[in-house]
Amino acid sequence: ANAPIFGIDVNGNVNEWNDKTAEITGFSKEEAFEKPLVSTFIVPSLRQSVQDVMDNVLKGNETSNYELEFRTKSNQIRYLLVNATTRRDPENNVVGVVGVAQDVTKAAKRDRAITAMANELRQLVDTANAPIFGIDRNGNVNEWNDKTAEITGFRKSEALKKPLVSTFIVKSLRQSVQTILDNALKGTETSNYELEFRTKTNEIRYLLVNATTRRDANNNIVGVVGVAQDVTEAAKHDRAVAAMARELRQLVDTANAPIFGIDVNGNVNEWNNKTAEITGFSKEEAMNYPLVETFIVPKLRQSVQEVMDNALKGKETSNYELEFRTKSNEIRYLLVNATTRRDAESNIIGVVGVAQDVTEASKHARAVTAMANELRQLVDTANAPIFGIDIKGNVNEWNDKTAEITGFSKGEAFHKPLVSTFIVPSLRASVQEVLDKALHGNETSNYELEFETKSKEIRYLLVNATTRRDADYNIVGVVGVAQDVTDDRKHSQELREMQYLRASQEAKVETE
Repeated sequence: ANAPIFGIDVNGNVNEWNDKTAEITGFSKEEAFEKPLVSTFIVPSLRQSVQDVMDNVLKGNETSNYELEFRTKSNQIRYLLVNATTRRDPENNVVGVVGVAQDVTKAAKRDRAITAMANELRQLVDTANAPIFGIDRNGNVNEWNDKTAEITGFRKSEALKKPLVSTFIVKSLRQSVQTILDNALKGTETSNYELEFRTKTNEIRYLLVNATTRRDANNNIVGVVGVAQDVTEAAKHDRAVAAMARELRQLVDTANAPIFGIDVNGNVNEWNNKTAEITGFSKEEAMNYPLVETFIVPKLRQSVQEVMDNALKGKETSNYELEFRTKSNEIRYLLVNATTRRDAESNIIGVVGVAQDVTEASKHARAVTAMANELRQLVDTANAPIFGIDIKGNVNEWNDKTAEITGFSKGEAFHKPLVSTFIVPSLRASVQEVLDKALHGNETSNYELEFETKSKEIRYLLVNATTRRDADYNIVGVVGVAQDVTDDRKHSQELREMQYLRASQEAKVETE
């Protein structure tokens, strides 16, 4: 038979072992016969439950589609889906159990890999530094990550199954927010909608939200998920907040960053809503037109063409400023990362540009925060420091921004112990403790550490230390996504010094 068939007698010893079972396990019939099935061939973690199944079948209670794990002769695991049937003699006495199985190893491994991926995504959602919340079709909360709980003061258990709008949105915005959610429940999504959350302490938090339709495997609408950005402090300090680039295709068009691309002939084949808004040219008006000669101001066409040609040869460019000519003949300044686009076989098929509109920023001389990209190809050019270690504490991730800040190139940093090489001595013990915790699955958010640069300067980084896992959910290291707060620290120090000087002068005046 092409299916594994095995059996035991009333004592649990093997008395049936067909060729397919021998092929799958690596144990011949002679090696298996009269051996106790459970203790010899079943993995330890399942022995008790498998023994219970066999005992029940020996009592006449048969079992269908029971998944067990066989340990092969080469110490590998094979997953079998088994029908365990009572075996009887001509007098109808129970004389054993026969198992007819199906080898589902590949499917089981695939399911476990998918489960691990889902768990990792769930972990990333719960620990993301952005508020993420969601509702079902009735408007009741069914997603509420740690950042949302932190911002609002309501725990997940307090928020779940509560009506989002009437419970958490300020009265003046309830109608408009309800309209946004109703539209998303009909498939009409909204990006960059500002709403006001009422916190548990009755404060107001301003969130910039992308409301995205949530669908099941059959593409039926099952709710709405909101990925937000807390712009409360940004509004107070009059700074612009760059939206995160989304790995998911459905968010590219609604991203708050201009995203455009060309094919190998230089013709536009990517043009998201933000690019259309900035330039005034719709996607239909832009697609298949030559990017450089159609949309770039004449004086920059040669240099932009060189950047695109380099990217088409695999030489990428970060933070290149170009000037787009809009439909109304205005100029918009974009800070662009030009990244080579490749197909599944790694053939170059074009260039994608992820940009930031710095028109207003350049006028007001504000600092530009680059977008953190989930796409692997943009990690190295991300404008945020991203670094990581393996389980031994050695560096295995070191993007361009980290190299720029520290002065150490990726080649100089890789395989070096992070703590003893790059952390100031006074913080090594505490940083090691944070990393050790993350290597045990206990993550840390917004931990401030001090990097010592190649030139012996100190850079202050605010870091989220996240556990890194493989497809089997084994911990394989730690990744740190950071924010350089050196300038903020220096500004705070200067402010304290000015306050001290002012207080001294006032005291002197009073004395005189």
